[in-house]
Amino acid sequence: MLSYRNIYLLGTSHIAQESIDKVKEFIEAKKPEIVAIELDQKRVYALFQEKKLSIKDIRYLGIKGFLMNLIGAYIEKKLGKLVGVTPGSEMKTAIKLAKKHKLAIALIDQDISITLKKLSKSVTWREKLRFVKEIIKGLITRKPQIEPFDLRKIPPKETIEKMVQIVKNSYPNVYNVLIEERNHVMAKNLYSLMTNNPTKTIFAIVGAGHEEGIIKIIKGNQG
Repeated sequence: MLSYRNIYLLGTSHIAQESIDKVKEFIEAKKPEIVAIELDQKRVYALFQEKKLSIKDIRYLGIKGFLMNLIGAYIEKKLGKLVGVTPGSEMKTAIKLAKKHKLAIALIDQDISITLKKLSKSVTWREKLRFVKEIIKGLITRKPQIEPFDLRKIPPKETIEKMVQIVKNSYPNVYNVLIEERNHVMAKNLYSLMTNNPTKTIFAIVGAGHEEGIIKIIKGNQG
């Protein structure tokens, strides 16, 4: 966990039991006045309704965005089954505990439809082909680019940094849309919360790949 002024930023793995435990531990012990979460209204609704994508969603996601979201959700669900944790459970837990203790909830991420539209427009054919090649290469060589780690736990900092760097080098447009641009959106929202509520404790929960970038941007705004 990273902290800056009145912000405590927890980087999580969306399928790790450790993430759920850390969220519970902090909220129950500290009772922060504001719980900020890496979600938007649509994803909160989907999280609690367990809403699945339908053909109707193509109209605002686009065909490519729809397919990308479908594939991503499928992979995350399969990994979640391996460890017995539903994807996004730590976010769900944070919202439930915030409501239980009557804490303010702030949704700090960009609208998912905007993110997916940008992603579908930005991904090049070169990146798509590289993705296919990586899958084939993985099936043939079975040599992972990163060291194996326990899916029930939040990956080590070194592993997270390596994973982010792999995405940045191999899929620059995917990195820009899914990580870099959203880091700026979330950092802007957290900075606003921080400056408008200087005496309140803010507990922010984001994916581990965003943690370092968001804090760096927030600190940069102090100049």
